[in-house]
Amino acid sequence: MSQQKLNLDKTDEFGEDFEITATDSTTFPPTYLVIRVHPASKEEAVKWLVGKIRGKKLLGGAELVVLRKPYDEDGLEFHVSASPIKFLEIAEEMELVKRDKHGQMREFTVNDLENFLVDGMNVDDFLTSAERQAIIRHELENIRALPTDIHVPGYPFYSMCEGQSVLHKCIQCGIISSIYALHDQEHLKKLGRSWYRSVFQKQPLDEIKIYFGESIALYFTFLGFYTTALLFPTFLGFVQLLVSIETLPVFCIFNVIWVTVFLEMWRRKSNELAYKWGTIGMTSLGEPRANFRGQMGKDPITGKLCPQYPRYKTYLKMYCVSFPIVIACLVGAYIIMLISFWMEDQIKYNPETWSQDLLLLPSVLYTALVYVMNCYYRKLATFLTEWENHRTQSQFDRHRVTKLILFEFVNNFMSLFYIAFIIQDMEMLRSQVATMLIILQAINHMQEAVLPLLINVGFAKISQWKNGWKNTRQTKSKQKAFEDSRYSREFLETIPAIDPSDSRLNQAEQEGQLEIYEETYDDYLEMFIQFGYVVLFSSVYPAAALWAVINNVLEIRADAFRLCLVHQRPISRKVKDIGAWQRAFEVIGGLSIMTNCGLLCLSPHIRSRMAHKTDLEYILTFIFLEHILLGIRYLLHIAIPDKPEWVRVELAKKSYESRQALKHEKALKSKRYLTRRFNTVHSKHPISGPALGNK
Repeated sequence: MSQQKLNLDKTDEFGEDFEITATDSTTFPPTYLVIRVHPASKEEAVKWLVGKIRGKKLLGGAELVVLRKPYDEDGLEFHVSASPIKFLEIAEEMELVKRDKHGQMREFTVNDLENFLVDGMNVDDFLTSAERQAIIRHELENIRALPTDIHVPGYPFYSMCEGQSVLHKCIQCGIISSIYALHDQEHLKKLGRSWYRSVFQKQPLDEIKIYFGESIALYFTFLGFYTTALLFPTFLGFVQLLVSIETLPVFCIFNVIWVTVFLEMWRRKSNELAYKWGTIGMTSLGEPRANFRGQMGKDPITGKLCPQYPRYKTYLKMYCVSFPIVIACLVGAYIIMLISFWMEDQIKYNPETWSQDLLLLPSVLYTALVYVMNCYYRKLATFLTEWENHRTQSQFDRHRVTKLILFEFVNNFMSLFYIAFIIQDMEMLRSQVATMLIILQAINHMQEAVLPLLINVGFAKISQWKNGWKNTRQTKSKQKAFEDSRYSREFLETIPAIDPSDSRLNQAEQEGQLEIYEETYDDYLEMFIQFGYVVLFSSVYPAAALWAVINNVLEIRADAFRLCLVHQRPISRKVKDIGAWQRAFEVIGGLSIMTNCGLLCLSPHIRSRMAHKTDLEYILTFIFLEHILLGIRYLLHIAIPDKPEWVRVELAKKSYESRQALKHEKALKSKRYLTRRFNTVHSKHPISGPALGNK
């Protein structure tokens, strides 16, 4: 047995005794999550929360390590970590999939640790910092309320039910003001040099996955894959601009085929990555998310105690309440758009001279109103999805994203459909698409990267001044610090304090002022809207793909810059695909066939070339073309497998090995039973009927 294995058998150096008695922060493991408590939070609630975090598992705790900031003029600040053994135990409990010595992806177990440590690897290097942060967050979110936890201590009006997440309840009640992870500055600088600072190099996707986790790595993989795929329609657009307009239908057909092939190839790519990252086995029957509510009971699959909620109730809420509300919001947004066009027409055709000065007023008002509606609708969609009570995080994200996509589709594309098929002004449509792709995307880059950076520089100057003032206070004695605190000395003494000179205090202070990264929704949404502009109206504006490529090259570096320098470090999340976005892109791809055929049908030039056909024959020609393209799309969907051949072989091999292992285990159990029952399994004499229990 190696030295690594022997170290695990020793007493945990950051065990329970440390949590209660240690006062020297030099032995404290690295901080993985910071929890900030609101300054007005009552001591009973904070003491209850800390007790839950540090308490034993059998008593409903998480058994994590907690240190506090030595001064609490801005509210208590807790630094949360775990012991090396605890990390390994939780990794096994979470069924973490890692690559073993033989290069195979399989679930990690502590007993089999040796087979996961490649040559030269230390136990401390086995889990990445992103995995450790995800483990800490997992344990915090899975601190569930016990039957005795009727309400939050000190807040009798904040009632609780058994199985409810304690962490999310404290966030909801305002006891916890923020919770965030700290950056690894050395790792971040190394990643930045090979990412946003290197314009002409490939993205370090493996490093992104190690540092930020699967969710963000998958987004950047998709962004790079999509940008590369756009080179084909970009080339077609250039050729179309150089040749006759008579070739426009041919380019539209090629674009439609490109959309289908791109989406099918991306599905293969995402399945390949899911296998490599060990997430391909994620299902809707996985571990419940933190906010999943229900009566505590045994899970029918795992046998673990977790909240149970009837699925039919979720469906009733979705289709009887949420769906009508969403449809009403979509209709309302469409009516507001029509009112905007009506107001613009009234001003445009008004004979008064002053009316021309107000021509842009409806568009400005509509843009501002859409922004406000989006803000409130996003809150409504989140509330409805939370109320529906979906079991897993992937289900929650999928249904929330679906609601949001529908609203964004109406706000971003219905006006273009109105211009194309009601007003039938192709020049106006071309101008609108060009404006969206060029001007609005440039504004997005300013909002996402440049403006937040300038704001953060200003906050950094203020923070330096505040830290200089605070350093003068840190020279006070520990006794004075206890006297100044709004919490009792007896309570504070139970939590070890970080040394005032520890660099983690300044780092936590600075990163706490950074913007919160709201997952990948806004990033995917930007690509979804751009994809719609490119493929839905390619027959009107073939150069759209070129502007999309230019934007995406900048987008990759801008998003990388934001993640590394502008935002707080997001908690790693495991995903196996892009979820509802895959279906959304496929729907846009299907609609592109109908919109482009419709735009070609409305083209005066093409109508003049087919003047010998009657109106009915002319329309039927494009309906026939539409059905041909839909058929080609379906054939391509069938012809291109969802998974590469090697992935299917590896999955089949893994399934076979699992069956063989189960078969071997059953054989051993049978052998042990026969040995105990008849003393031997190689008896020379036949076993009599009575010995078998026959009458």
